[in-house]
Amino acid sequence: MAKTLIVITGPTGVGKTAAAITLAQRLHCDIINADSRQIYRGIPICTAAPTAEELAAARHHFVAFKDLEESYSAAQFESDVMALLPSLWQQGDFAVMCGGSMLYVDAVCRGIDQLPDISDEVRTAVKEKLHSEGLESLVKELEQLDPQYAATIDRKNTSRVCHGVEICRQAGVPFSTLRTGNAKPRDFRIIKLALNIEREQLFARINRRVDRMIEAGLEQEARSVYHLRHLNSLNTVGMKEMFAIFDGTMDRTTAIERMKKNTRVYAKKQLTWYRRDPSVIWVTPDDALSTALQLVSSQNV
Repeated sequence: MAKTLIVITGPTGVGKTAAAITLAQRLHCDIINADSRQIYRGIPICTAAPTAEELAAARHHFVAFKDLEESYSAAQFESDVMALLPSLWQQGDFAVMCGGSMLYVDAVCRGIDQLPDISDEVRTAVKEKLHSEGLESLVKELEQLDPQYAATIDRKNTSRVCHGVEICRQAGVPFSTLRTGNAKPRDFRIIKLALNIEREQLFARINRRVDRMIEAGLEQEARSVYHLRHLNSLNTVGMKEMFAIFDGTMDRTTAIERMKKNTRVYAKKQLTWYRRDPSVIWVTPDDALSTALQLVSSQNV
């Protein structure tokens, strides 16, 4: 039987964690977290990280294994997962990967082009420019170094902009010239399921989840890391709105509503991304288990 990685992805708030746990229990396998914020310790409410009960229900990897101060990337994630999989294949024929971070999922399913390692000097210099001159100065630099890449990214995404500048500086050539877009061969099968529900239902779930986060203590969690607000790990929906409250630039009611809106916008971006992927199989959360089992069974005939 060929080794099989079953990916459970889709928009935020759709129910990926529950579906992945149910599937992992049925297949007696582990779960690989593919959420780029759940990898960090200290912000479980903001990232909707698996609870202690969920972590006990199925063995998870790459959850809360990095400090907020540590940098991490999709390329590092690819390397870490590929190093982990051989040990998982020794235990059984299946592994489940769960998360909605598009680049992380693609890193494992398609691979990432080999890029130069960023030296501490380059990374520090880019961070210093960000803090002293602001994001716009880095956007302008990226436009000069690599106009093609600059035209394709979200220029308000601090992580993407900084990464692009870092690569250009380190390599001495435009980032876009190093990106082949070719998928790497994998020695395991991939079944990629994207969970989705009706748009109104999804947005209602997102709104309710934000309310539950507030009730669970998101504000207190944000205050505990407010002194680290300059870190990229905290440049995320939930923290940004809470920090705005603390900075006095947004009132609490507005911040909570903005958090809901920004989460809904992110969910739409995720849906758009996965709709461009022909390998995705769309299912409802209720159908995820039966569909996955049917695909596994049919491919093993």
